[in-house]
Parts: sequence; C-alpha cells; structure tokens
Amino acid sequence: MKLGSQVHDISCPHCGAQTRVAFDTSGGELQFIDDCTVCCNAINLRVQIDDQHQLMRLFVDADDEQYY
Repeated sequence: MKLGSQVHDISCPHCGAQTRVAFDTSGGELQFIDDCTVCCNAINLRVQIDDQHQLMRLFVDADDEQYY
C-alpha cells in the first residue's frame, strides 16, 4: 500500500458524472467533502487505511447518506 498523494476517479453520487479527486494519505485516515464539478453538490469522501492487510478503502456518498 502506497501512502502519500493519491488521485482517484469517482462517480458523483448525485448525478453519476465521473470526477477526479486528489488527497494525501500520509497523515493516516481522513474524511473530507468535495464538490462535484458537474452538478456542484457536496460529495462526502472517507479514506480508511488497513495496515494489517495493506489496503486503502475510499468510501464515496452523498450528504444525505451519512450514517453515524
């Protein structure tokens, strides 16, 4: 698993448009909000790092899909 600067293509949960997001995982797990470049709605992104299995998971959802 490579930590540091990451760039991933995702689908907007609102309009389905493909968009590119960039983030830095060198500080560990993170959660942030980015706006869709097409429909301008907020996209919630959460990065989970599993050191044991050497995995990084990117969760993408709309603001109204958050579960706590």
